[in-house]
Amino acid sequence: MLVKWIRCTVVDRRGFEREQRKWAALRGEPGFRSQSGGWSRGRPDVAHVFAFWENRVFHDSFMARGHDPLAAAQSGMFKDMQVKLFEYRFDVKTGFVPDFTDADVVRLAHSQVYEDRVDHFALMQQRVWNPAMAGSPGMLRGVFGEATGHEFLVLSMWQSSAERGKYRPESVARLSARAETENDVAALTGDVVQLEPSWTV
Repeated sequence: MLVKWIRCTVVDRRGFEREQRKWAALRGEPGFRSQSGGWSRGRPDVAHVFAFWENRVFHDSFMARGHDPLAAAQSGMFKDMQVKLFEYRFDVKTGFVPDFTDADVVRLAHSQVYEDRVDHFALMQQRVWNPAMAGSPGMLRGVFGEATGHEFLVLSMWQSSAERGKYRPESVARLSARAETENDVAALTGDVVQLEPSWTV
Protein backbone atom coordinates (compact mmCIF):
# COMPACT_ATOMS: atom_id res chain seq x y z
CA MET A 1 0.00 0.00 0.00
CA LEU A 2 1.15 3.53 -0.82
CA VAL A 3 0.60 6.40 1.62
CA LYS A 4 0.57 9.92 0.18
CA TRP A 5 0.96 12.94 2.46
CA ILE A 6 0.33 16.47 1.18
CA ARG A 7 0.98 19.55 3.30
CA CYS A 8 0.37 23.15 2.19
CA THR A 9 -0.19 26.65 3.52
CA VAL A 10 -3.63 27.88 2.44
CA VAL A 11 -4.26 31.50 1.46
CA ASP A 12 -7.94 31.11 0.47
CA ARG A 13 -9.47 28.83 3.09
CA ARG A 14 -13.08 28.97 1.92
CA GLY A 15 -12.16 28.34 -1.72
CA PHE A 16 -9.71 25.59 -0.78
CA GLU A 17 -12.34 23.78 1.30
CA ARG A 18 -14.92 24.05 -1.46
CA GLU A 19 -12.59 22.62 -4.10
CA GLN A 20 -11.22 19.94 -1.76
CA ARG A 21 -14.67 18.34 -1.71
CA LYS A 22 -14.44 17.82 -5.48
CA TRP A 23 -11.74 15.21 -4.95
CA ALA A 24 -14.70 12.88 -4.41
CA ALA A 25 -14.12 12.22 -8.12
CA LEU A 26 -11.34 9.86 -6.97
CA ARG A 27 -14.01 7.27 -6.20
CA GLY A 28 -13.80 4.51 -8.74
CA GLU A 29 -10.19 5.24 -9.74
CA PRO A 30 -8.35 1.92 -10.16
CA GLY A 31 -6.26 1.19 -7.07
CA PHE A 32 -7.61 4.10 -5.03
CA ARG A 33 -8.39 3.23 -1.39
CA SER A 34 -9.28 6.45 0.44
CA GLN A 35 -8.42 10.09 1.03
CA SER A 36 -9.08 12.59 3.81
CA GLY A 37 -7.48 15.50 5.58
CA GLY A 38 -8.04 18.62 7.58
CA TRP A 39 -6.47 21.57 9.34
CA SER A 40 -3.45 21.71 11.61
CA ARG A 41 -4.49 22.44 15.18
CA GLY A 42 -1.25 24.34 15.74
CA ARG A 43 -1.31 26.39 12.53
CA PRO A 44 -4.84 27.05 11.25
CA ASP A 45 -3.60 28.03 7.77
CA VAL A 46 -1.88 24.67 7.20
CA ALA A 47 -3.86 21.87 5.52
CA HIS A 48 -2.87 18.20 5.45
CA VAL A 49 -4.26 15.62 3.02
CA PHE A 50 -3.66 11.87 3.31
CA ALA A 51 -4.35 9.44 0.46
CA PHE A 52 -4.00 5.68 0.24
CA TRP A 53 -3.44 3.69 -2.96
CA GLU A 54 -2.99 -0.03 -3.49
CA ASN A 55 0.45 0.56 -4.99
CA ARG A 56 2.69 3.02 -6.80
CA VAL A 57 1.61 1.84 -10.26
CA PHE A 58 -2.05 2.78 -9.73
CA HIS A 59 -1.05 6.11 -8.17
CA ASP A 60 1.28 7.04 -11.02
CA SER A 61 -1.35 6.07 -13.59
CA PHE A 62 -3.83 8.46 -11.96
CA MET A 63 -1.21 11.23 -11.79
CA ALA A 64 -0.61 10.86 -15.53
CA ARG A 65 -4.32 10.86 -16.44
CA GLY A 66 -6.76 12.41 -14.00
CA HIS A 67 -4.85 14.48 -11.47
CA ASP A 68 -4.26 17.79 -13.25
CA PRO A 69 -7.89 18.75 -14.03
CA LEU A 70 -8.84 18.20 -10.37
CA ALA A 71 -5.79 20.02 -9.03
CA ALA A 72 -6.21 23.00 -11.37
CA ALA A 73 -9.36 24.14 -9.52
CA GLN A 74 -7.29 24.82 -6.36
CA SER A 75 -4.56 26.75 -8.17
CA GLY A 76 -3.65 29.95 -6.35
CA MET A 77 -5.41 28.93 -3.15
CA PHE A 78 -2.29 27.65 -1.39
CA LYS A 79 1.50 27.90 -1.33
CA ASP A 80 4.47 25.86 -0.08
CA MET A 81 3.01 22.50 -1.10
CA GLN A 82 5.01 19.46 -0.02
CA VAL A 83 4.11 16.01 -1.31
CA LYS A 84 5.70 12.81 0.01
CA LEU A 85 5.06 9.15 -0.81
CA PHE A 86 5.62 6.35 1.69
CA GLU A 87 5.45 2.60 1.26
CA TYR A 88 3.47 0.77 3.93
CA ARG A 89 5.76 -1.16 6.31
CA PHE A 90 3.47 -2.27 9.14
CA ASP A 91 0.43 -1.43 11.27
CA VAL A 92 0.73 0.70 14.38
CA LYS A 93 -2.28 -1.13 15.79
CA THR A 94 -3.42 -4.46 14.37
CA GLY A 95 -5.85 -4.54 11.50
CA PHE A 96 -5.10 -1.21 9.83
CA VAL A 97 -7.55 -0.11 7.17
CA PRO A 98 -7.46 3.38 5.58
CA ASP A 99 -10.87 4.35 6.96
CA PHE A 100 -11.39 7.88 8.30
CA THR A 101 -15.12 7.73 9.00
CA ASP A 102 -14.82 7.07 12.76
CA ALA A 103 -11.78 9.30 13.39
CA ASP A 104 -11.77 12.95 14.46
CA VAL A 105 -8.04 13.57 14.68
CA VAL A 106 -4.93 12.33 12.89
CA ARG A 107 -1.55 12.59 14.56
CA LEU A 108 1.48 12.51 12.27
CA ALA A 109 5.18 12.15 12.98
CA HIS A 110 7.70 12.53 10.16
CA SER A 111 11.23 11.37 10.93
CA GLN A 112 14.52 11.64 9.07
CA VAL A 113 16.57 8.75 10.43
CA TYR A 114 20.33 8.22 10.39
CA GLU A 115 21.21 5.59 7.80
CA ASP A 116 22.91 3.23 10.25
CA ARG A 117 19.99 3.49 12.70
CA VAL A 118 17.12 2.63 10.35
CA ASP A 119 16.70 -0.97 11.54
CA HIS A 120 16.83 0.06 15.20
CA PHE A 121 14.31 2.85 14.61
CA ALA A 122 11.82 0.47 12.98
CA LEU A 123 12.35 -2.12 15.73
CA MET A 124 11.70 0.46 18.45
CA GLN A 125 8.53 1.57 16.66
CA GLN A 126 7.27 -2.00 16.87
CA ARG A 127 8.46 -2.82 20.40
CA VAL A 128 8.10 0.50 22.26
CA TRP A 129 5.88 3.00 20.46
CA ASN A 130 3.27 0.69 18.94
CA PRO A 131 2.20 -0.99 22.20
CA ALA A 132 2.03 2.37 23.98
CA MET A 133 -0.07 3.96 21.26
CA ALA A 134 -2.30 0.91 20.84
CA GLY A 135 -3.06 1.02 24.56
CA SER A 136 -3.94 4.73 24.60
CA PRO A 137 -7.66 5.59 25.02
CA GLY A 138 -9.24 6.72 21.77
CA MET A 139 -6.45 5.46 19.51
CA LEU A 140 -8.14 3.62 16.62
CA ARG A 141 -5.38 2.50 14.26
CA GLY A 142 -2.25 3.67 12.53
CA VAL A 143 0.32 2.97 9.87
CA PHE A 144 4.11 3.12 9.65
CA GLY A 145 5.50 4.01 6.22
CA GLU A 146 8.97 4.42 4.70
CA ALA A 147 10.21 6.65 1.89
CA THR A 148 13.54 6.75 0.09
CA GLY A 149 16.25 8.64 1.92
CA HIS A 150 15.57 7.06 5.35
CA GLU A 151 12.35 8.99 5.89
CA PHE A 152 9.49 7.55 7.90
CA LEU A 153 5.91 8.57 8.55
CA VAL A 154 3.73 7.43 11.43
CA LEU A 155 0.04 8.26 10.98
CA SER A 156 -2.32 7.48 13.83
CA MET A 157 -6.09 7.98 13.89
CA TRP A 158 -7.86 9.00 17.10
CA GLN A 159 -11.49 9.03 18.12
CA SER A 160 -11.52 12.54 19.54
CA SER A 161 -9.31 15.46 20.47
CA ALA A 162 -9.98 14.78 24.14
CA GLU A 163 -8.77 11.19 23.92
CA ARG A 164 -5.68 12.27 21.96
CA GLY A 165 -4.84 14.56 24.89
CA LYS A 166 -4.42 11.56 27.17
CA TYR A 167 -1.22 10.63 25.31
CA ARG A 168 0.72 13.00 27.58
CA PRO A 169 4.10 14.73 27.06
CA GLU A 170 5.69 12.99 30.07
CA SER A 171 4.69 9.60 28.63
CA VAL A 172 6.19 10.56 25.27
CA ALA A 173 9.46 11.66 26.92
CA ARG A 174 9.72 8.38 28.83
CA LEU A 175 9.03 6.30 25.71
CA SER A 176 11.46 8.37 23.67
CA ALA A 177 14.27 7.68 26.16
CA ARG A 178 13.46 3.97 26.17
CA ALA A 179 13.48 3.84 22.36
CA GLU A 180 16.74 5.87 22.14
CA THR A 181 14.99 8.18 19.69
CA GLU A 182 17.69 10.86 19.94
CA ASN A 183 20.27 8.38 18.64
CA ASP A 184 18.08 7.34 15.71
CA VAL A 185 16.46 10.54 14.47
CA ALA A 186 18.23 13.40 12.72
CA ALA A 187 15.06 15.48 12.31
CA LEU A 188 11.50 15.11 13.54
CA THR A 189 8.37 17.09 12.69
CA GLY A 190 4.84 16.40 13.79
CA ASP A 191 1.34 17.78 13.78
CA VAL A 192 -2.16 17.12 15.04
CA VAL A 193 -4.77 17.39 12.30
CA GLN A 194 -8.46 18.06 12.90
CA LEU A 195 -10.17 16.06 10.17
CA GLU A 196 -12.79 17.64 7.91
CA PRO A 197 -15.40 14.92 7.22
CA SER A 198 -16.40 16.59 3.92
CA TRP A 199 -12.88 15.90 2.58
CA THR A 200 -13.16 12.15 3.11
CA VAL A 201 -13.43 10.12 -0.06
